[in-house]
Amino acid sequence: MQTSPFLGELIGTAVLLLLGNGVVANVVLKQTKGESAGWIVITAGWAFAVTMGVFVAKAFGSLDAHLNPAVTVAFAVATNDYSHVVPYITAQLVGAFVGATLVWLHYYPHWAATPDGGSKLACFATGPAIRNTGANFLSETLATVVLILGLAGISSKNLGELAIGVGPYLVGILVWSIGLSLGGTTGYAINPARDFGPRLAHALLPIPGKGSSDWSYAWIPVVGPLAGAIIGGLLIHLFTL
Repeated sequence: MQTSPFLGELIGTAVLLLLGNGVVANVVLKQTKGESAGWIVITAGWAFAVTMGVFVAKAFGSLDAHLNPAVTVAFAVATNDYSHVVPYITAQLVGAFVGATLVWLHYYPHWAATPDGGSKLACFATGPAIRNTGANFLSETLATVVLILGLAGISSKNLGELAIGVGPYLVGILVWSIGLSLGGTTGYAINPARDFGPRLAHALLPIPGKGSSDWSYAWIPVVGPLAGAIIGGLLIHLFTL
């Protein structure tokens, strides 16, 4: 079998979600070793998940290692090259669903041990701390703009060959910073695949006492990041960062 950009995006995104939602499950579910470890552990775990996801994506053939439809759309807008949009986003959505399913399998006994349905959903998808449509949408949009501008700064165009070696680590730090500073409002999806794929997995998987998948909120972590992606992509295009 051959590596390919599609395979890289799929497997890299699956690893991202396995480790990212895995740390949420470790903190939120009952009777785990990491129960109640807190927000710092979650944001750090997601940062490391992004770094490992990027490395895996590159190893399996995606040198871009977007792992995120918002990143794919942003750089399509910035470069006016939309050839990767459909294959990358398809791979990312499938990978996100696979990664979330692996989290379900890994923590299998802990779903029944956890009584709260909202906690179970949090191991799959994001949700607002205070439900306010406008504020929640703004949070996801703004956080994604920061993500895109940060990625532009980390690019090889700005860092040269240094970006090849340290770029994935810097991307992890960027995501960690966003989580610590901007993540407290909505859980910082900043990635439509990261939210939609696992939310769909939550809806379909036989999770005991899982409750609602909260589809009424689900458009915000999809449309908000895409809006932020377009804004970020236009800024890159206009100012050639």
